Amino acid sequence: MSGDRLSLLIIGGYGTFGGRLARLLGDEPRLRLLIAGRSLEKADDFVADLRAPKDGSEGLGSSNLGASLQAVRFDRDGDLAEQLTRLQPDLVVDASGPFQSFGDDPYKVVRACIGLDIDYADLADSTGFVAAIGGLDAEARARGVFALSGLSSLPALSFAALDVMAPHFARVDRVAAGIAPSSHVKIGLNVVSAIASYAGKPVPRLSDGKVSSGRGLIDAMRVTVAPPGAVPLKSREFLLVDAPDLALLPARFPELQSSFTGVGTEPQPLQRLLGLAAQLVRLKLLPSLTPFSRLIQRASHGFAIGAHRGGMFVRVTGVDAAGKRLTGGWHLIAEGDDGPFIPVTGVAALVRRLLKGIRPEPGARPATGELRLDDFEAEFRRFSITTGIRMENEGACLPLYHRVLGSAFEQLPPAIAAIHSVGPAGGARIASGRARIERGRGFLAGIVARLIGFPPAGEDVPVTVRFTADGEKEIWTRDFGGKTFHSLQLEGKDRDRHLLAEVFGPFRVLVALVPEGNKLRLVVRGWRFLGLPLPLFLAPGGETFEEERDGRFRFHVEIGGRLTGLVVRYTGWLAVA
Repeated sequence: MSGDRLSLLIIGGYGTFGGRLARLLGDEPRLRLLIAGRSLEKADDFVADLRAPKDGSEGLGSSNLGASLQAVRFDRDGDLAEQLTRLQPDLVVDASGPFQSFGDDPYKVVRACIGLDIDYADLADSTGFVAAIGGLDAEARARGVFALSGLSSLPALSFAALDVMAPHFARVDRVAAGIAPSSHVKIGLNVVSAIASYAGKPVPRLSDGKVSSGRGLIDAMRVTVAPPGAVPLKSREFLLVDAPDLALLPARFPELQSSFTGVGTEPQPLQRLLGLAAQLVRLKLLPSLTPFSRLIQRASHGFAIGAHRGGMFVRVTGVDAAGKRLTGGWHLIAEGDDGPFIPVTGVAALVRRLLKGIRPEPGARPATGELRLDDFEAEFRRFSITTGIRMENEGACLPLYHRVLGSAFEQLPPAIAAIHSVGPAGGARIASGRARIERGRGFLAGIVARLIGFPPAGEDVPVTVRFTADGEKEIWTRDFGGKTFHSLQLEGKDRDRHLLAEVFGPFRVLVALVPEGNKLRLVVRGWRFLGLPLPLFLAPGGETFEEERDGRFRFHVEIGGRLTGLVVRYTGWLAVA
């Protein structure tokens, strides 16, 4: 650094991740950003776009753009010493790739940086590249510079999440991590090429405590990404990918028995087709999927359907200090186009620490443990990103809503928490109050209402609700002025994990519990009739929430659908007897 300014050279600076890093750091006036790549024309175009006003406002094009920007040509196959000496960066960030195909001399950029006393970091996702960078450690230490590899979602962010959960465990047996990109995000060709390079081929991973060969894009596990208090992502299968975590985890957890890193893309049928193609490679009917990388990329771009949301998870399984089974899960959901910024938040956090005078120790090593989870989450606050941790102890006896909400249960106002505090060990709670009931006028609405047993319309109707715990289930018996109907509530399992399931006669409705200020919203995420899944767009909907107002528990329930119209709406208040 010269004075209080930092000169940052981003290799691949106009690419998928390098460009997002430049945008993320563009508001920092103490930075000189060198946007580098083989094409000076593309670098110039990117810088011009970065400076331009966005959406008719000033955006990054005016007052928000504090960094100094310069487009430069940089060829990693050229004279590196000459280029680096001319550009004089304080830090080089390699955001190009794929790192799996860097040839016979993969560390030539790293060695050139070390030789010129320039710090280095990268976004590498190649297991071999990240794990072996320690071979340059002595040289980097001698020059007093750092070279950090893998400062990305896997392994830097995943290990930061592990470091937060690890103190809860006396022993860690299994670790799994996965990334679930939004189907609307345009995945870069380098990323696709990296994955295609090992599809259907052996991927070293731990199984039963021994290193074994997993099968790239074939081995799978099903996960529901669900930060506490957020609407979960749709449950999906994650296919095994070769990530640095697989090589680095045994050193972090010596008793580890199993490891897994995966990717779960939408739409899932397209991912299953990719898995079938990987099987052809495994059976040696195809030599590799690499020649099909561009086709795979186009297919992923062409089938951009489904929710515009992405996510990530890190799951730990083991035992606690009392010897009881314990599972911890860190979950992340990003809305819209914010997900692709996640891999560059680690570098952004590193740069901001450097600007504060906080430097990593000299040496060359994987970037695990260099940043805390708090460092990443400080960057997440710029985006629509929700994170949270779920700790699930098999010996814990928690009320149903507490189990579904996890730590978000603590956000509930006291009146709502009190209603939902019937423990699974048995017992009942009764609450009484008054309600206003409206009924739909449609023919189908009447049939559904009679089938379930909803009460007739009325004003200021006395209401009593009995909550009875039955193991892990709750039976809700509602009495509206003498008209009684029942429902069964339970925690969703398997594909319905982290959702609340409520059973009305032959119907099962799946809802997400979402705390929001003084309210608890119930968001419908699926439904079934006699066990058969039905289209979500036909699911019973309407605004449904519980809230605390004037110190009292209040409810607002709407049940209706596209085919039926309004079936029933009941609002009112309850007080625990």
